Amino acid sequence: MVAQFLPAAKPLPNEITGRHPELEPPRLATSDHDQAGGSLNLSENSILVTGGAGFLGSAVVRNLQLRGCTRIFIPRSETFDLRTEDAVERVYESFKPNIVIHLAAVVGGIGANRENPGRFFYDNLMMGALMMEHARRASVAKFVAIGTVCCYPKYTTVPFKEEDLWTGYPEETNAPYGLAKKMLLVQSQAYRQQYGFRSIFLLPVNLYGPGDNFDPASSHVIPALIKKCVDAAEDGSDEITVWGSGKATREFVYVDDAADAIVCATEQYDRPDPVNIGAGFEISIRELVELIANLVGFRGRIMWDASKPDGQPRRSLDTSRAEKEFGFRARTTFAEGLARTVRWYVERRSAVGAATR
Repeated sequence: MVAQFLPAAKPLPNEITGRHPELEPPRLATSDHDQAGGSLNLSENSILVTGGAGFLGSAVVRNLQLRGCTRIFIPRSETFDLRTEDAVERVYESFKPNIVIHLAAVVGGIGANRENPGRFFYDNLMMGALMMEHARRASVAKFVAIGTVCCYPKYTTVPFKEEDLWTGYPEETNAPYGLAKKMLLVQSQAYRQQYGFRSIFLLPVNLYGPGDNFDPASSHVIPALIKKCVDAAEDGSDEITVWGSGKATREFVYVDDAADAIVCATEQYDRPDPVNIGAGFEISIRELVELIANLVGFRGRIMWDASKPDGQPRRSLDTSRAEKEFGFRARTTFAEGLARTVRWYVERRSAVGAATR
């Protein structure tokens, strides 16, 4: 597939090289009270969602559709390599979006970050810089930039507050990725100051949920541990080995809750200050492994490989700004969300995991 334009009731042009004939130059559709600081009417706008076919992107697109949005464009990497200026120019020339939600990223767990620091830095930096610059040139009415909890310094007062973003250097294993994404905040604020460009920057914590990436080479901690425990239980293994000491803590937000936060912010938030997106709790990796093992029925020993890194010592976000500015509070409990994720993987493991076992 070259590109997706949702819904499919109206056909796409055969070649995505020129302008879509039905789309006019960007003009933001607002609700009656938007001029007084109210919300946008998303259903009347044309919305570009980079990474819209991915894990988080699919959830954002579903959320937009539930709100009545019918003009959603999803550029696919096979045709639009967003690391290159030519592809980015074609995206804007072809579909003339009013709103851009930039979710596309090259990302992975600790192992992938250690093996690809240069690639993760360059690819994410170029995608972000080009997408926002050409949005500005195309007079896009609103740009929603998605950062990462990896932007935060390695040692930060817990829970992390947005004003602490610049108090230190990120954790070493994911610093190149985190700093590349952090540059979106710098660019967003600089463009707002110089050009009056309407851009916001959101900082989601670690995501999880059905549809996550379960490939051991690139998956994050929850899908990696679910696969490890399910495989061990099925194979009758008497132990599993997990990276690190188990002492590090993490916060996780269910993917549909994160998507809801992003869409709510797109509708309602318009300030230069970054905003944390999370669920407001903290769990150690040791507790997480034990919880997953219990859910999947693995009864063997859990061994810890202390030669492997823990990553950032603690992660937990202060999410009060998101609640204050656009009324977001995560609704899915961790127990409920984790059970759904385990159930989804177990039901689909022949398709999801056959190639990676």
